[in-house]
Amino acid sequence: MEKNRLKGFQQKSSFFEGYFSKYKDLIPEYDKFLEYLKTPLPQYFRINNLKVLDSNHLLELLKNKYGLIFEEVKKVPLFYKVIDSKEPSLGNLEEYGLGLIHSMTLTSSLPVIALDPKPEELILDLCAAPGGKTGLIAMLTEDKAVVVANDKRIDRLTALVANLKRLGITCVVTTCYRGELFPLGIPFQKVIVDVPCSGEGRYRVGMEGEILYQKFGRANLPSIQKGLLVRAFDLVQPGGIIVYSTCTINPEENEAVVDYLLRKRQAEILDWDSPLPYRTGLTEWEGKTFHPSLKLTKRFYTHEVEAVGFYVAKIKRLI
Repeated sequence: MEKNRLKGFQQKSSFFEGYFSKYKDLIPEYDKFLEYLKTPLPQYFRINNLKVLDSNHLLELLKNKYGLIFEEVKKVPLFYKVIDSKEPSLGNLEEYGLGLIHSMTLTSSLPVIALDPKPEELILDLCAAPGGKTGLIAMLTEDKAVVVANDKRIDRLTALVANLKRLGITCVVTTCYRGELFPLGIPFQKVIVDVPCSGEGRYRVGMEGEILYQKFGRANLPSIQKGLLVRAFDLVQPGGIIVYSTCTINPEENEAVVDYLLRKRQAEILDWDSPLPYRTGLTEWEGKTFHPSLKLTKRFYTHEVEAVGFYVAKIKRLI
C-alpha cells in the first residue's frame, strides 16, 4: 500500500517536472520551485479595517477561540499567514462570516498595491468576481472611492455581492458585461484587470486534472487577455492608470499581452514599489523580442513569496 502511494506521488511529481520544464531557464532556483509544488499553499487572511478598530483584540480572540497560529506579514499591512489551525478553512470561522477577516492569498494584494487606490477616485475592476481585489480596494480607501465591479457571469457576481455585504462595503456598484465589451464613455481614473488565465502560479502536485482542463478546456487565453487589456486602456482617462495581472508564469499571457498593448495604444509602463520579492519582467522569450520597458513589470514566483505566483504590470495611458 505504501509503495503504491509513493509510486503515485513520484508519478505526479514527474508530471510537474515535465510540465514546467519549458520554464526551466526562466524560473529562479528551479529545483527549489519544484520542491515547493509538493507543499500546500499557505492560507492568509486580512483584517477588515472597515469593521475592526482593535486588531490586537481580534487576533487574541482568534488564538484563544480556535487555537489559530499565525504570523504577521510585516511588509503588507493587516495581512497574516496561518501557520496552524484546527479548522481546515478560514471560511468556517464565525469571524469570517461576520466580515471581520477576509481570506485571500497574499499575492492577490499586489495588483491593488500597484494600483494605489485613493478615496473619491472612480475605479473599475473589470474582471472582479469573486471580489477579493474589489474588497481590498474598498478597505484601502476606507470605503470612500467609487468602485465599479464588473464580471460577465451573474453567478460569480452573486458571490461577489455576498462578499461585499459580509465585509460591510458600500462604495461598490456591480455590472454584468463581457469585459471586452464594457461600455465606453465613462472616464475612469484607474482600472484593474485581473484576467482569466492558465493559473500556473496556483498549481500543486496532485492537480494534474486541473492543469489539463486549463490547457485544453479554455480557448485561446492570450487572445482574450489582449482584448480585455485593450478595453481597459480605452476605458481609462488620459493620464489614468491600468494594472494588468495574472496568476500564471506563461510569458504569452504576461509580457506578450502587455507588449501587444504597447504596439496598439499610446501607453507607458510604470515602476512601482513591491513589498514582496520579485523578478523583473522579460524582454525576450523564445525568439520574440518585447519592448524594453517590460523589464519594469514584475514576476512573483510561488517559492519566493510563499503564496500564489503572480505577474503584475502597471501602465499609464498617455493620450
